[in-house]
Amino acid sequence: MLFIPKNSKFKKQHKKNNFNKINNNLTLKLNSSNVYLKALSFGRVTSKQLTSIRQTINKVIKKVGKLRFNVFPHTPISKKPKEIRMGKGKGSVDHWISKIKTGQIICEIKTDSSSKAIKALNLARFRFPLKTKIISN
Repeated sequence: MLFIPKNSKFKKQHKKNNFNKINNNLTLKLNSSNVYLKALSFGRVTSKQLTSIRQTINKVIKKVGKLRFNVFPHTPISKKPKEIRMGKGKGSVDHWISKIKTGQIICEIKTDSSSKAIKALNLARFRFPLKTKIISN
């Protein structure tokens, strides 16, 4: 199951001027029993990437821990088909993305065995297009 919103106010959105430049340090109260994945750079994450990350983490932690994502892809990205002439309006929605800010906590695993959670997040880091860091207390 892909991360796709069920309904949205508008079908298509504008990119805005500073689409890729998102810098905002976010703080969150960290719990001692949780292990977190924090973004060290800004960028975009697609719904397919989030799905593959969820699958890799769930393979490792199984029923030992619970996974929770703090990001959801709400932004549609439109694309015109290949070999279509210019004009004729905006293209149809191709995929959905989530804008990740610097310092944002992407996901957290609530578990008692932090070693399995750290192992799962290490495997998930390879699937991210951004630089990330694992935080455990």
